[in-house]
Amino acid sequence: MPVTLLIFLLAVPGFVVVGVYLERKVSAFIQDRLGPMEVGKWGLLQLFADLLKLLQKEDIVPKAVDRRLFLIAPVVIFVSVFAGFAVVPLAPGLSGSGAAVGVFFLMTIISVDVIGLLMAGWGSNNKFALYGAMRAVAQIVSYEVPLGLSILCVVMLSQTLDLQVISFQQGIYSADPVYLFGLKRLGVDVTSVGGFLTWNVIRNPFLLLAYIVFFIASLAECNRAPFDLPEGESELVAGFHTEYSGMRWALFMLSEYGMMLLVSLLGAILFLGSWNTPFPNIGPLRLADWTSGEPGTWLGYISGAFWLFGKALAGVIVQMWVRWTFPRLRVDQLMYLGWKVLTPVGLVLFFISGVWRLIGI
Repeated sequence: MPVTLLIFLLAVPGFVVVGVYLERKVSAFIQDRLGPMEVGKWGLLQLFADLLKLLQKEDIVPKAVDRRLFLIAPVVIFVSVFAGFAVVPLAPGLSGSGAAVGVFFLMTIISVDVIGLLMAGWGSNNKFALYGAMRAVAQIVSYEVPLGLSILCVVMLSQTLDLQVISFQQGIYSADPVYLFGLKRLGVDVTSVGGFLTWNVIRNPFLLLAYIVFFIASLAECNRAPFDLPEGESELVAGFHTEYSGMRWALFMLSEYGMMLLVSLLGAILFLGSWNTPFPNIGPLRLADWTSGEPGTWLGYISGAFWLFGKALAGVIVQMWVRWTFPRLRVDQLMYLGWKVLTPVGLVLFFISGVWRLIGI
């Protein structure tokens, strides 16, 4: 537990620094621009210059705001996002709090940030901030339905809410036999083969569609483009954080990047094999054995964290790619996609997952 806490205390702020720089460079590459280049080698010091600027900026609290709500809102959002990392398993034998209901805890604690967004908009006493907060609440609550359905598809297959157990089920260290496509009747046991053949998206191929639903809904949960209507600067100035400045504004940005990492980690754990290696054992080539450490050893910790954060970082890059490629949706398009497309698809996939589980027994 102390090791896991130390890793996240270092990794999450480190990711925010890397993520901001990476997003600038990825967006510059997509749009054929240079990105930050002037401050330091390749613009690496631009991030520290921005941080210094934020620390020096005056913390302005407008006179007409509801002071208590205005000051507490960034903290509520920040805590609700970063508390989710408590149950994330980093490697075999390294599982943070080890909560047996980790999936339920994550879905619950992440939802708390809606309260913080509403507090920020209402407490600002600004109509644009209030509009942004109302948009955020409507959007996040709506997209939690397909998000929850996609997660329940995995729970249906795994029969557990423990993220560490779900992780073990997707690799060579699984306590129970893993059959190809999750169908015991095929008689093809791939537990010793490992690699991507034991991932949930292969154990139930329909989970690949569920992962797409999860990914789209997670973009809306993070208020990332093309679902960034709560922060639509073209019509709302800056949305729910219009009146914030300095480090209080920085807390909103930190929370957004923290949420990006958290949902990418969750997607990797539920669908893409978690901390298990993607390489399978092929005859004498024991790739899965060579690229996986024994549970409870330092090699196991290092290899597990490497694969998990590698998959999560790939998910973050795709989030950035989507942001700088697709235009912002209208409000009616956003609600149509959530309630009339993703939710029905999620319900169908949930039904299919139950049938697949019955067939595979």
